[in-house]
Amino acid sequence: MTYMKKPKVRHPGLRKNTQGMTRRDYEGLVSTLCAGCGHDSISAAIIEACFDLDFPAHRLAKLSGIGCSSKTPNYFLNRSHGFNSVHGRMPSVATGANLANRDLIYLGVSGDGDTASIGLGQFCHIIRRRVNMTYIVENNGTYGLTKGQFSPTSDRVSKSKKGEANLFEAIDLCTLAINLGAGFVARGFSGDKDHLVPLIKAAFSYNGFAFIDVISPCVTFNDHEDSTKSYDYVRAHNAAMDHLDLVPEREEIIAQTEQGKTTDVRMHDGSLMRIHRLDDAYDPRDAESALSILRKRHAKGQVVTGLLYIDEEDVDMHELLGITKQPLNAVPMRDLCPGNAELVKFNKSLR
Repeated sequence: MTYMKKPKVRHPGLRKNTQGMTRRDYEGLVSTLCAGCGHDSISAAIIEACFDLDFPAHRLAKLSGIGCSSKTPNYFLNRSHGFNSVHGRMPSVATGANLANRDLIYLGVSGDGDTASIGLGQFCHIIRRRVNMTYIVENNGTYGLTKGQFSPTSDRVSKSKKGEANLFEAIDLCTLAINLGAGFVARGFSGDKDHLVPLIKAAFSYNGFAFIDVISPCVTFNDHEDSTKSYDYVRAHNAAMDHLDLVPEREEIIAQTEQGKTTDVRMHDGSLMRIHRLDDAYDPRDAESALSILRKRHAKGQVVTGLLYIDEEDVDMHELLGITKQPLNAVPMRDLCPGNAELVKFNKSLR
């Protein structure tokens, strides 16, 4: 947890939105993530989207679980409601909060371990319940807080920082979300802000469960095994008195992608990530087409980005359950407890 605050002094000429707020008003505390971490770029994109959408801070609720990604809500929307839950259980908290107060704008931030491993069951159920929220997974394919083990989204062809082979197939969260009936499914890249911000804004505007899988490279655990600058090599040739762990500064990975084209993005360890951005001819309303595209591009070693699928006729949890338009936390006591006569009447109806 960080307690480092940003300076309050601001330029008087900063642009303001209709809420009278500047972009700085949507920021949070100083990030303690590794320098160049893609997660910080996602935070910046969320800040940009909320500023552009003129969101009042008191109407936003941010929720997270455990992991590097789940720390990030501390770094944006500092004036909004927030809840950091336990590992993999953010969906339960989000569902309960959404049922109690449907007037808030809900944003869930999770990671590939938090969602695709311990929280996989909860992820499945929050989709089928159509909870009205934006759910972002900051996907780096590794367990960053526990020294870089494979996560469930690691591709089988990938290797660990120690050169170990991955024996298992990856879970594609976008494919899973479409199969489970999510009404809005997209994938972005943390290094392409111009593409990511519109995706986040579209997700916020969607009525229902909106899911965005954001590929966010881990700058700490992408070291090549043969590099003399790698952690393993330095430790093997260093007579250190005790075991220290240094995270060197890295430059943020940024790449501009073009519609309908595949872009090779060089990672810090020298490997390539192949990102394919969908073009305007692609129809995101066809679920079978979306699944086919994901499978075909994955077979070519490509990561598909853009709006993959949308169901414009989908309904959210409140419509499915017939919940009152009034937030439950604002329903008066006389309606919540109408008296013994109504209770007797209800019990008789169950016999």
